[in-house]
Amino acid sequence: MRNIVSILRKSNLCVFIVCAVFLFIISGCGSTTPPVDNSESISQTTDAPTSIDENSEQVKDDDKKKEETVNNKEQSSSLTTLTGKDTTTKKETTKTETTTQAVKPTSTTPSGKLTVHYIDVGQGASQLIQTPSGKTMLIDGGNNDDEQRMVSYLNKQGVTKVDVLIGTHPDADHIGGLDAVVDSFDIGKIYLPKVSSNTKTYESLLTSIKNKNLKVTTAKAGINIDLDNQLDIKMIAPVKTYDDKNEMSAVVKLTFGNNSFLFTGDAESGSESDMINSGANLKSDVLLIGHHGSNSSTSQTFLNAVNPKYAVIQVGNNSYGHPTDNILKRLNSENIKIYRNDLQGTVIFTSDGTNIKPSVSAWKYTATTNKKETSSNSTSTTITKKEPAASSDTKTETKTESNTSVYYKNCDAVRAAGKDPLYKGDPGYSTKLDRDKDGIACER
Repeated sequence: MRNIVSILRKSNLCVFIVCAVFLFIISGCGSTTPPVDNSESISQTTDAPTSIDENSEQVKDDDKKKEETVNNKEQSSSLTTLTGKDTTTKKETTKTETTTQAVKPTSTTPSGKLTVHYIDVGQGASQLIQTPSGKTMLIDGGNNDDEQRMVSYLNKQGVTKVDVLIGTHPDADHIGGLDAVVDSFDIGKIYLPKVSSNTKTYESLLTSIKNKNLKVTTAKAGINIDLDNQLDIKMIAPVKTYDDKNEMSAVVKLTFGNNSFLFTGDAESGSESDMINSGANLKSDVLLIGHHGSNSSTSQTFLNAVNPKYAVIQVGNNSYGHPTDNILKRLNSENIKIYRNDLQGTVIFTSDGTNIKPSVSAWKYTATTNKKETSSNSTSTTITKKEPAASSDTKTETKTESNTSVYYKNCDAVRAAGKDPLYKGDPGYSTKLDRDKDGIACER
């Protein structure tokens, strides 16, 4: 009996030992794999490019590499925070399709209003753009005697900062009032074409920019302007370098939803042809007619490429024949609605991204309405407005104030006589009429 009990005890002990060994093996297998540490893959993103917009192609390549190391949503979110780029995997793309960079317009329905002001500055040009988010872009600023007019107009519109300032080219009738704007408002980014000019007007603008420690970015084709994430703003000219300052004009296209505006400065047919050949999309609803309606601009080919519904001519009292009847006929024959500062004052267009509403009714063209046109339209392509150089040294002067037999009480009298602007040496010129002492009196 004792032998049987001894055998049973030994058997139970064996069973217990076998079970214990089995349980130990099972528990050991469950702890052989260490926890996953993803800190290394996340830390690799700290060296992301500092300028995503300027290195977009490189960023795309980097993002692909980052995606290969991302295995869950938390890692993807961390990479997005560090790099400013969407790095979700393909499975999550449906959730992140609306993510865009700030410089690109959103794909959603536009909200708010865009207003574009074609400011009446006489024989000159200036356009104020106010975006749905309250940002401001100013293109050109009229003539030298428009300084106070520009400041007052911007104040009236509630402008406290000009986020983007563009001087299309150095002519006085386009940048004359910009120095006062720079002096009077906070300024964001400034664009000027790379054109040499030694006029006092241009020197004054550069001095104002320097005094506020601002920098100038060269205006040229291919630049994307970051102003409002609902707007797409592209600079499409100058495409090349030209000897003529007018041809060097910065040309800007603004798109808001389904509406678009093209601002042309004084760009002439040579620049127009290069814009077409560049392959840029010129189609726009509203076209600022180049060079105040001169025959040198708005070629038929260019007009066909833009195919606008509305045309704005920024022009004032002048002796150049602007706008020429040839250009007016061309616009009228295409059933384009025409708006003129000289006859209608400041013109404002309001857009909701779908519809455009002008502040005034279109001007009606008839063959006899353009009475200001000179007998020869060709003069508009050859007459250029001369400005004195910045240097005060003048070796030749045909007349002085003392030997002038013509007297004008003020600039209104000069304009009534159709003699504006007066250049130093012209009959009737006086320093009293030349407020900015640049050698040009009563310029507009």
